[in-house]
Amino acid sequence: MWTRIQILYISIATILVGAMFFCDFATIIGPEGSEVTIAYREKIPFLILNIMALTAQISALASTKVRFLQMRACIIAALLLLGFQIWIGIDFFTHRKEMIFSFTALFPLLSAFLDVLAARNIMLDEMMVQTYHRMKGGKKKKSK
Repeated sequence: MWTRIQILYISIATILVGAMFFCDFATIIGPEGSEVTIAYREKIPFLILNIMALTAQISALASTKVRFLQMRACIIAALLLLGFQIWIGIDFFTHRKEMIFSFTALFPLLSAFLDVLAARNIMLDEMMVQTYHRMKGGKKKKSK
């Protein structure tokens, strides 16, 4: 069972980013009706961004004990994924007449959204823990 919702968000985002290694990016239909598919791993910039995003996602998953580090890793992953989505968007607008894009072209945007939600929940969780410790530490017990 998931103890915190942010771990679920980061896990789903990691699965989406990892699935992009095995998915096709777009299909080009030739003049005779022949189809050529392009995978994310075939384009070097997409491969590099995917590896960087997956590394950031795994580091966010691995740093569950240090909340501020986990929050920063989520934000870095979200920024990388947002840049990845912008790059996909540029390819979409420049080649939209000759390419049919896959639904996986939205995976970076979905993962970035999940990372931002996770970072927000991590921040709220950390603020709640700090408030509890301050309130607990502020009340001094009388010793007899």
